[in-house]
Amino acid sequence: MASSSSHAKRRASLADLPKSNVFTSKLPPDPAFATPDISHRAPREALGPRLVKGALYTFVRPEPTEESEILGISRKAMEDLGLKLGEEFTPQFKALVSGNAFYWDDKDGGIYPWAQCYGGWQFGSWAGQLGDGRAISLFEATNPTTNIRYEFQLKGAGRTPYSRFADGKAVLRSSIREFIVSEALSALGVPTTRAISLTLLPRSNVLRERIEPGAIVARFAESWLRIGTFDLLRARGDRDLIRKLATYTAEEVFQGWDALPAAVSLSLDKNQVSDAVDNPPRHVPWDKVQEHQGVQENRFARLYREIARRNAKTVAAWQAYGFMNGVLNTDNTSIFGLSLDYGPFAFMDNFDPQYTPNHDDHLLRYSYRNQPTVIWWNLVRLGESLGELIGAGSKVDDDEFVKDGLTEESALAVYRRAEEIIERTGKEFRTVFLNEYNRLMGSRLGLRSQKDSDFEDLFSEMLDMLEALELDFNHFFRRLSDVSLQDLETEEIRKKMASVFFHAEGFGVIGYSDDSARQRVANWLNKWKHRVIEDWGDCDSERQRFMKNINPKFLPRGWILDEIIERVEQHGDREIIGRVMHMTLNPFNDEWGLNGDEERFCGDVPRSKRAMMCSCSS
Repeated sequence: MASSSSHAKRRASLADLPKSNVFTSKLPPDPAFATPDISHRAPREALGPRLVKGALYTFVRPEPTEESEILGISRKAMEDLGLKLGEEFTPQFKALVSGNAFYWDDKDGGIYPWAQCYGGWQFGSWAGQLGDGRAISLFEATNPTTNIRYEFQLKGAGRTPYSRFADGKAVLRSSIREFIVSEALSALGVPTTRAISLTLLPRSNVLRERIEPGAIVARFAESWLRIGTFDLLRARGDRDLIRKLATYTAEEVFQGWDALPAAVSLSLDKNQVSDAVDNPPRHVPWDKVQEHQGVQENRFARLYREIARRNAKTVAAWQAYGFMNGVLNTDNTSIFGLSLDYGPFAFMDNFDPQYTPNHDDHLLRYSYRNQPTVIWWNLVRLGESLGELIGAGSKVDDDEFVKDGLTEESALAVYRRAEEIIERTGKEFRTVFLNEYNRLMGSRLGLRSQKDSDFEDLFSEMLDMLEALELDFNHFFRRLSDVSLQDLETEEIRKKMASVFFHAEGFGVIGYSDDSARQRVANWLNKWKHRVIEDWGDCDSERQRFMKNINPKFLPRGWILDEIIERVEQHGDREIIGRVMHMTLNPFNDEWGLNGDEERFCGDVPRSKRAMMCSCSS
């Protein structure tokens, strides 16, 4: 309590929250608007869509809004950003999150808003320049307690040079979805960008599939850099800017080169490589790293490995919790390893590894099963962008290389070395992914230790069973958390217990009778029971508490979000967003002290609304 009180005292007002603009002070701006003053004096319409070269951002201010209404606040996001509670009720906060205020004036200067420039591979095809088409960053804020620096951004704040043919706006529908799911993943412990507020713009009518109300999500992240940021520079052959961006990423996003994994010799044998991948030394000063036999990885290779490791852990968490992004293009893949840019996302209902929530993904490129493979595909694109730097080895800082790049004589060796580093990083990605996936799945099943046999005996068999019997993925874990081992003593009792996991409408899966389905669940429960006893002995109530703290009772499923959107848009229900956000921030509770919807939202997904799909439009 004393610690919480101390942290609360250190939270700041919006005015006193420490702010910076490290990104715009260290990286090159759009040459057409090279200073905040030039951008600010330009007519707002002059800042519209066009190609931007030699830059990583454009100074651009939000479009003012005539009327706004804050529909939702995440109190946890306010805490993590470092804002004191109650600040959300001030006129200053409302003006900021509605796009009507920022920290700059033409006399005293200050921090001026910006939109990032990046490209991307979309559905496996190069899409060229993309960029922040409707997102504008206002400043960086440092939490006074944790000293973590975040980039604070508005989504839906108006056109930028990267809007292409769009209007720079966001619709309420997709804004509600992003506002809630950002905080849902954070509450589960999954790395993600955050959302602090949801603002309705009642006079903003936005045309998508239909005319829809506009909205703004105020959000923040340790970094909004994407693999697509490097993609665009590589496509344009801008090697100097690739080096500058990579250096910025290491020094400012990852807090210095010394924070990256230590170098691994490229001459290590297979056993040594495996050990280095499983147990990478950390925080080893670059100038203290000793050369082994053969060629040593340089600092840019270590940066590449760090980015790969972070993304491996994040996609492992997606798989463990049945979350699908729906559009894992390189412009939606975070350098920091965050879940990023929420479009047609979903949490799994009935377990189906082929499921994709994106109704435009006809080839299932971004299905649940393919997410780890797609993230690695994206990371290979990053490896190609960094290829010259990671392949140059110890010569990466030679004046001749920095100035002129590869010579005809050196190119082949550099390319081969880069390919080897990418290949080894792929093995590291796979190992980190599997380690994190096994850890999370083991915890979700109530295991305190890991055995090699768990993957085959428990995880794989469980997933095959869920798919075959069309059982709900996340409900299975939560309901298993409530099962007492005393209720699994005999096969007859285990077969009766199987109904806990069936849908309320009864069992009706092709190829199974009610009895054979119960038998399959009973067989698995027997294996699970003996494995749990190995870890917990007689401490069954402690095991149940452990499982409930990792297996959520509530998740914002697609059908719930659709109902919220309808209630807000069609019926003017403002309270539902606050109630659902309270559940979202406390997903492991048994109850939330709310009337009405909570048990229904935590119960069976209505049969007609399982495995919903939606478009990318927002």
